[in-house]
Amino acid sequence: MSSLMRKVISTAKAPGPLGAYSQAVLIDRTVYISGQIGMDLSSGQLVPGGLVEEAKQALINIGEILKAAGCDYTNVVKTTVLLADINDLAAVNEIYKQFFKSSFPARAAYQVAALPKGSRVEIEAVAVRGPLSPASL
Repeated sequence: MSSLMRKVISTAKAPGPLGAYSQAVLIDRTVYISGQIGMDLSSGQLVPGGLVEEAKQALINIGEILKAAGCDYTNVVKTTVLLADINDLAAVNEIYKQFFKSSFPARAAYQVAALPKGSRVEIEAVAVRGPLSPASL
């Protein structure tokens, strides 16, 4: 059996990890992006403005990591959204649609007890590098 390529993806254009993990890991053509919160790169703190601004910044951070992996939002096939309050999902959806415009990725959303730095939202993503063509079943 041949081995698969494994590469750690890192960019200075998104906040660094808060613990012992990578911003992303590439296995063959699949990019696994660690959960991103709405952390401002320059201050290292959550962006002001609450949930909506945090969600927007988390997705911007994901975009920078996608670029470092040679991808963009159209390469994302799955996301997981973690929320401090599941009732905030509708507001997150409005921001989400600004970044994922068509062929929405599969997604799971959960309410959790707590998130890093007191964040209201954390988003992780899985992307596939290279061209993706729509297929009909």
